[in-house]
Amino acid sequence: MSKKLFLVSALTLCLGLGVSTANAEGIAVVDVAQVVNASAQVQALKKEQQTQAQEIVKFVEKARKDVASITDASKKKAAEEKYNKELISKKEKMDKAYAQKLQTIDNSISKQITDKAKADGYDVVLTKGVVLYGGKDITQELVKIIK
Repeated sequence: MSKKLFLVSALTLCLGLGVSTANAEGIAVVDVAQVVNASAQVQALKKEQQTQAQEIVKFVEKARKDVASITDASKKKAAEEKYNKELISKKEKMDKAYAQKLQTIDNSISKQITDKAKADGYDVVLTKGVVLYGGKDITQELVKIIK
């Protein structure tokens, strides 16, 4: 029993020391979603996606009209297959471009958060959602930088 009590006491002491050495002045928190939503790059990407989605809708409407006007069953099936392949190709191309642009934006925002943390002397930056209390909130400072 005394060994278990000693281990529990030692563990408690270590955890207590760990908490006391984690200086709140060296910890920053960021509401990443707020920073991302404030980004001009993200807003431009959203508008671009909306425009491309409208183009896809127009393409589908045109394809439906074209297919509906064909009376021959074999020609109708061939036209449907052609339009389906074209639609899939357009969608894959759009998704790939979106993913690449999103990755670039993510890297840029991550770099700006890192640069801000280093410039202000923070040892750790945590997502605001995982911190119950403490840390310096640098979200608004980053929003100004990201815009």
